[in-house]
Amino acid sequence: MKVDLYSEEEILKGCKKNKRIYQEILYRKYAKIMYGVCLSYAGDRAFAKDILQESFIKIFNKIQAFKSEGSLEGWIRRIVSNTAIDHLRRTQRIKNFLFEKEEIKEEAIQSDALENLQTQDILEQVSRLPDGARLVFNLYALEGFTHKEIAQKLNITEGTSKSQYNRARKLLMTWINKISA
Repeated sequence: MKVDLYSEEEILKGCKKNKRIYQEILYRKYAKIMYGVCLSYAGDRAFAKDILQESFIKIFNKIQAFKSEGSLEGWIRRIVSNTAIDHLRRTQRIKNFLFEKEEIKEEAIQSDALENLQTQDILEQVSRLPDGARLVFNLYALEGFTHKEIAQKLNITEGTSKSQYNRARKLLMTWINKISA
């Protein structure tokens, strides 16, 4: 099935009429991108697939609420991100990892380290982060939330958000230096 043959408007109209074929087209168009988002939150493939499935159920149930005032992909991404956070909350993984302590030595990224890495290499390193640090890193660095917004969203303090982001950043710097050496 060629998803590019259908306009976004056609796909939306079909989905809003609950037509299965258009739901499949929407899924095929965005599932791969959104799976990457899920994987960045989940850290493992099975958990990411669960989040993706739950996200698309929500998307299809809430498609009537999309008013075409912004990007469809952005709207879908927001649902996926929120679903990932909700899923992590429900499984209590956030609490267990947000307060986990790990000693990290301060290290700067070697100047050419990032140039030698592929995007996939960096994503693999992000997926290695402890759940809490990865969650805050994704929300701050990838999704553009402020620490205040993250604190409200996760029901943590702003300071915890900042410390988890710094923890993630330091771990990533250490790992990137090791693989690029």
